[in-house]
Amino acid sequence: MQQHTTVIDKAAMALSGGLMLLGVVVLGIVEILAGKPYSAAPLTNDAGEIIATPMVDPTLRTGLVLAGLIVLALYGVYRLVAPMKTETATTQQEITAD
Repeated sequence: MQQHTTVIDKAAMALSGGLMLLGVVVLGIVEILAGKPYSAAPLTNDAGEIIATPMVDPTLRTGLVLAGLIVLALYGVYRLVAPMKTETATTQQEITAD
């Protein structure tokens, strides 16, 4: 049985994958190229003053990944409730036994 992908299938996969890759890979590379700190929390000195902050807000990165997962979950729900299209209709035939 061959399965065909529709426009909705391709769009959902591209959007969810793109959002997750942007949040994890692309913004991770931006953080590495920007230099230290690599942690999500700002660096402080002994007096409690903030001396360095991450270039990209961790909330933004988390939001992008969660948005990708939400799109993927919505696509999964759509696939569960959408009717499946069959290419060939099968008919039952009666066969007499010997």
